[in-house]
Amino acid sequence: MDPKTTDTPQPPGQELRSEDLLTAGLGLAGLADPKAPVVTADAAGRRVLAYHANWRGIADLSAAGGFGTLYGSFAPVPGIEVKTWIGEVGLTQPHGVMVHVPDSFDPTRPCLVVAPVSGSRGIYGALATAGAWALANRCAVVYTDKGAGTGFFDLDGMVGIGIDGAPVRTIGEAGFVVDAAMPVAGGPVRGIAIKHAHSKDHAEAHWGRMTLSAARFALLVLEQRYPGRRFRADNTRVIAASISNGGGAVLRALEEDRAGLIDAVVAAAPQLSVEGVPSLLDYATRAALLAPCAQLVPELANAPLAPLLLTRRAEFEARCRTLAQTGMVEGTDLPMQARSAYAQLRALGLPEAALMGNATNVAADLWRAVAVTYTQAYARAGADEQLCGFRFAMLGPDGQPRAASAADHAAWFASSSGIAPTAGVQIIGPPGEGPDPHYAGLRCLREAYLDGGALGQRIRLGERELRASASLPTRPVVIIHGREDALIPVGASSRPYVERALRLGAAQLHYWEIEHAQHFDAFLMQPAYAARHVPLLPYFQQALDQVLAHLDGGPAPAPSQVVRSRRRGDAADGGIVPLTRVHLGELRADPGADAIALDGERLRVPL
Repeated sequence: MDPKTTDTPQPPGQELRSEDLLTAGLGLAGLADPKAPVVTADAAGRRVLAYHANWRGIADLSAAGGFGTLYGSFAPVPGIEVKTWIGEVGLTQPHGVMVHVPDSFDPTRPCLVVAPVSGSRGIYGALATAGAWALANRCAVVYTDKGAGTGFFDLDGMVGIGIDGAPVRTIGEAGFVVDAAMPVAGGPVRGIAIKHAHSKDHAEAHWGRMTLSAARFALLVLEQRYPGRRFRADNTRVIAASISNGGGAVLRALEEDRAGLIDAVVAAAPQLSVEGVPSLLDYATRAALLAPCAQLVPELANAPLAPLLLTRRAEFEARCRTLAQTGMVEGTDLPMQARSAYAQLRALGLPEAALMGNATNVAADLWRAVAVTYTQAYARAGADEQLCGFRFAMLGPDGQPRAASAADHAAWFASSSGIAPTAGVQIIGPPGEGPDPHYAGLRCLREAYLDGGALGQRIRLGERELRASASLPTRPVVIIHGREDALIPVGASSRPYVERALRLGAAQLHYWEIEHAQHFDAFLMQPAYAARHVPLLPYFQQALDQVLAHLDGGPAPAPSQVVRSRRRGDAADGGIVPLTRVHLGELRADPGADAIALDGERLRVPL
């Protein structure tokens, strides 16, 4: 497990020599093992655990999944790693940045990939996506956690997390520090402040700027690495590429790139919104209320994880009745009310096939996690406000909040996704009553979004600040999205963004909508998901291959189209049918009837 790694702090950041930047010496076997590796209790050990958790949280590493055979590589990549905090003018908290420079990097033909991480992950959160492709293609890669990351702060011990996961207490060392004088309610245990929710910076509104700052930092690292050489926009190929929140960040960065730093963009399942379309917070606060009721429609009974929800039927029925009483759904009986909730989820931009992921979102508490975190972020609320009574804490055996331990601190850096519930950090909501204890808190979050007073104005300001313009300079852009994405629906993100960009004259925009692909490739390590879905990462890597070839003088990437993939179906032995190129379908130079294009002012996407 990367035994030759050594820490040698040097400006402009903490530098580390690694014999395997790609997997930290774990290789495919170590990454695929669901058991975390046994490591030392220091920075080197925390780093290896971060590799393990972040790879497994993003990619399908199963033997049948195709990573390393159909696409991608796990060959060791020696090189250097440099990481530090970067501050932005006007923001109070820094964002974490990390640069990987492989030994195979060619300074005479420099290539840099800029990879803001997905979700709220830390600086190792894009290893399996843009990082894996960049390192295999002799490119340097720079990651930014976008001002979220593993930014947890222990309000009881007043301990934050350093750039290498060490527990620290002071501004400049920690990525997120809460003022010790800040009063924080919560009884004898104050709990945990989460950077994405509580930084007061509304980092999402600045993800584009942070992505550009990360790129400039990487160019400085390269100049330090290769004395006497200059690395600038005019002599370095710079590709910005990422997925999910990171996909939204690279598109925002290109919109804001006045200096012409970025040469091309690849964005998969980008989380972003344009004016007139529900933002993530808007549809998350609605979906959090509607999804349990909608799960009662018969067609969702056989969705992955649906059987696990059978014990919660009384809760879901109570949700339907309450929503009917408040006028949020229509119908005089449960079937009608569930059908009304289902129809409203469809109207949020979720295709019918995508709603097969509804059970997953409910079981994993994804909508509540997004609603709680993003409400506080949009409102720039501190940990002391506890909007709608929500806060975060570790839980003891009795189910009550407990103080965090040193082992918890290490786990936050190594294995958290940056958004609760994760790595033991739980959402502590207002106490509910009856069979549906979550309803009161979720209803409060929805009302906070709709509030016409001061709180609502704060939230709406935050929402306006992050709206994407879809005004793109003339550079190659490939957007990829799974049609069955149940978290970032195509109808609320990629489709309206592409439509607006094409209306504004985007001349090199390519949109690939993938049948049978959803948001989380890592879920495909489970048979129920593998039977229904193809991974998104093979198309992401194809897009990067095509973009790089185009920058080198080759043809433009494949035109906008629906990619017709095939479901694998169930294996006879209960395992997973191996993924093949037939399942992935084909990107065509002439998509014919599957072409996606403007039809007048509307985007036409073939069924």
